[in-house]
Amino acid sequence: MTGFRHLVLVRKGLKGESDGLAWLYLDRAGANTNTLSRELLDELAAAFAQLEADPPKGLVIASAKPAGFIAGADIEEFTRIDSAQGARDLVQRGWELFNWLARLKFPTLALVRGHCLGGGLELALACRYRIVVDEPGTKLALPEVMLGIVPGWGGMKRLPEVVGPAAALDLMLTGKSVDARRARKLGLADECVPPRVMENAARLLVLSGQRPRALPVAQKLLNGPLKAVVANKARQQVAAKAPREHYPAPYAILDIWQKYGGNALAVPADDPASLEAIFRSPTAKNLIRVFFLQERLKGFGKDSDFAPRHVHVVGAGVMGGDIAALCAFVGMTVTLQDQSVERIAPAVARAATFFERKFRGDKRPVRFALDRLIPDPQGHGAARADLVIEAIFENLGAKRALFADIERRAKPDAVLATNTSSLRIEDIATALTDPRRLVGIHFFNPVALMPLVEVVRGEQSDDEALRRAAAFVRRIDKLPLPVKSAPGFLVNAVLGPYMLEALRCVEEGVAPETVDAALVAFGMPMGPVELVDTVGLDIAVAAGKALAGEGTEPPRRLLELVAAGHLGRKSGQGYYRWADGKAQKGAAGAVPPELAGRIVAPLVAAARRCVETGVVADADLADAGVIFGTGFAPFTGGPLYHSPEVGGASSGEVPTSRPDVVVHAG
Repeated sequence: MTGFRHLVLVRKGLKGESDGLAWLYLDRAGANTNTLSRELLDELAAAFAQLEADPPKGLVIASAKPAGFIAGADIEEFTRIDSAQGARDLVQRGWELFNWLARLKFPTLALVRGHCLGGGLELALACRYRIVVDEPGTKLALPEVMLGIVPGWGGMKRLPEVVGPAAALDLMLTGKSVDARRARKLGLADECVPPRVMENAARLLVLSGQRPRALPVAQKLLNGPLKAVVANKARQQVAAKAPREHYPAPYAILDIWQKYGGNALAVPADDPASLEAIFRSPTAKNLIRVFFLQERLKGFGKDSDFAPRHVHVVGAGVMGGDIAALCAFVGMTVTLQDQSVERIAPAVARAATFFERKFRGDKRPVRFALDRLIPDPQGHGAARADLVIEAIFENLGAKRALFADIERRAKPDAVLATNTSSLRIEDIATALTDPRRLVGIHFFNPVALMPLVEVVRGEQSDDEALRRAAAFVRRIDKLPLPVKSAPGFLVNAVLGPYMLEALRCVEEGVAPETVDAALVAFGMPMGPVELVDTVGLDIAVAAGKALAGEGTEPPRRLLELVAAGHLGRKSGQGYYRWADGKAQKGAAGAVPPELAGRIVAPLVAAARRCVETGVVADADLADAGVIFGTGFAPFTGGPLYHSPEVGGASSGEVPTSRPDVVVHAG
């Protein structure tokens, strides 16, 4: 059938013979991925009408794109909504369309290969059957909560009916994704199949007459008469992590599921869970801003096809070892160098634990990943590597000597990178015959969890080497932030004054617990005093200028604690006593209302200085770096956006992504 711009509707068998099936392929024109724009939703409605008028024996919905099933709703369209009624109209459009899909008299099946997010998963849930293709790229999620909105096209109704309320709420309240095998185990998918048989499997299942999977009786009770029990427990868990005034969306999801059957349209306008309330809240606007900032970071490195097959890491400490493990996990061959095999062994042991967790105990991929991580005490791998990363201790002389040796042995086109956090790139590069080759690739600890990586330009760094460094960061699924070589780069440059101000408050007699409580209430993931203890008090002192500022001595109590050997978490005592990896805190007491503002102000000022001095290109990138590098409260939209008196995007407008980056989510 013709007449569609974004869909292809085919009625024939897999080998040309008629079997009564209809195949509906989504293929959004002019885009690399499928997103559910208004135009595409209208075409889906037209296709359903055609199929209802001339019913097939079954309908398979698949993607014609090589990159995934459906990436969700079109977020750019969402940002153009200018009223609560506009938001309601958009929700109603998807809600009614997917209800129509669910009511079709003939069996329907979603064949999911690649990402299936937000509205894409809600479409799949409206089908009678779901098959997922067993590939690493197949991911299913309802990530709307991460944008400050709710899955209003049926996800809050159908996901609990399919997988049970506990699993459904876990997915909806966190926005996390599941892979193909996990989706099958949860009951989210009926089958998990390899690519070579996916179309045959879809044909057989949609024509099978098989009854859709039903929830066990206990799960039906939890999704029915016992909803309040589940919802109340979930509310307690959410409240421990995110207050409603900062993040209203998870509370709205719970209320809509419990009280309104998952139908956001049924919530009265004056209810805190209503679409009107969500639209009025600044959180959604700010989180969508953060989404656009993230997409901008993802755009760096796209102008390079650099795909290193072999990475050589020098330094098998916590940082170097974990960088090596991450590279091996994503499929790269890694040689890991240190002074002896005995020094490398702990890094390999940590890597094995990391692989077992990531591969959920599947021994085969764990073994393959460990095979790719090769202990190399002699450093022979440097001669074959496409990328060499230095992660040794912060000593300028040692780094210079190392790079002078590596330059002689490395391939002429290999990227040479340092993970230094405090030394200038150009100072290290003086040891090189060609200093243009050296760039910074600065990770944060813990490597596996922190999404940001600073890509550091020295005074002589080559543009192509920087592009390749950013492309490598994207290959390991991290966010590259271009920064200029300067003390602390961006993230450490803003964290230093922030932590210093917190310690000054403690010096003035404010309890560490009170300081930390004030900043956690502000929205930070961890209080600054606990952060100093976690980083290590000796490291805080060694950071010197980055922490204390030019000509300023570190706080006296900090120096006294270090002199006494109280280094924080790693020694068991710092500003707090530590037991079983947790700070033992007393009562916080009353928190002065101005305390958080006082401590955050130096961070904001430092971020502005980084923009003014060109450490980062603009205020949006400063906000992105501080959010993804420090965990700065995402609901604020970033420190400069949150504090217009200090500079940054104060107009309240959502920043657009680069013109060549397609943005989408569910």
